Amino acid sequence: MKRSQKTITIQDVARKAGVSVSTVSRVMNGKDDVAEETIEKVQAVVHELGYASSLAARGMRSHRTNVIGLIMPDVASYYCQEIMRGVNREIARLDKDLIIYTSGVAEKENIAQHERSYVALLNGSITDGVVVVTPTATQFSTHAPLVIVDPNNETPDYLAVIATNREGALAVMKYLTGLGHRRIGYITGRMELTSSKQRLQGYKDGLDAAGIPLDGDLIAVGDYTTETAAVCARKLLALPDRPTAIFASNDMSAMGVYQVAGELGLQIPEDLSVVGFDNIREAALLNPPLTTVDQFIEKMGSTAIKVLVQMVKGETISSNSVEDNLFKIPTQLVIRESCASMSQHSPEQSTGS
Repeated sequence: MKRSQKTITIQDVARKAGVSVSTVSRVMNGKDDVAEETIEKVQAVVHELGYASSLAARGMRSHRTNVIGLIMPDVASYYCQEIMRGVNREIARLDKDLIIYTSGVAEKENIAQHERSYVALLNGSITDGVVVVTPTATQFSTHAPLVIVDPNNETPDYLAVIATNREGALAVMKYLTGLGHRRIGYITGRMELTSSKQRLQGYKDGLDAAGIPLDGDLIAVGDYTTETAAVCARKLLALPDRPTAIFASNDMSAMGVYQVAGELGLQIPEDLSVVGFDNIREAALLNPPLTTVDQFIEKMGSTAIKVLVQMVKGETISSNSVEDNLFKIPTQLVIRESCASMSQHSPEQSTGS
């Protein structure tokens, strides 16, 4: 695991911001005799360099706080709730305390800066270590252990927990092509995340394995949200030769497909087969229940905490479990009632190419 080795000093902040050390000190102490423009400049550098972490960590490495930090994009999303279930279970078992920060309220372009700021604030001072879920940032200034769930880099600098996304997507495509589908639409997730790239690759590899040419019109770029997936589904279902099946890159996106299918008067699975990815608890409650890929999200959360605590204790992580800093959780296809074979589809769809 790669970490920042150089301790950030107040002199570093002053030099980067182009101000004096005393000015940085006044800003850090909330003095009101500094121009607003200067305050904003200094605070931006503090966030960038992770100076808050350095200040708090100084002289505090001789003891532990017994607190774990969790940074995630949106505590209200089904995915994050599943992660928190796993985190909470492990935290309770280990008798640790948990503190949660969310970047969900930040402007999209500032999310990475907020994530770096939260890591700098928490890690090695308030907490013994931090878990960051689906980060936008790729680099963090940290003097304490950090674990990522669903990274945005296939060879991350920090130990990361991820599902076997390509294999899961490949299982979906084998299932759908086995049912006779050849016009299979795909809605991607956040393309900066490794999970999205791997699932898209699984979709493409599945087409190739079935001898089906790739059609770019059948791929719509989503972001793992229901709202964006609904826009994508309208685009796909408006095609002259619309898909007979749609593979959504997560269950929340599949919900958007269900919504649009209802608006268009399409029956699932008679007119349109739908598959998701995640196996959140709500997937089984949809009408009809959603076929999906279980990536064992709760286990991903608990695994991240287990690994983080091992790192805090200075224990060696088993090399058999980790490849390229990735701790992989196997996926499993869960077949429910949202897909039908082409022979069971309505006549107008059964004649599609």
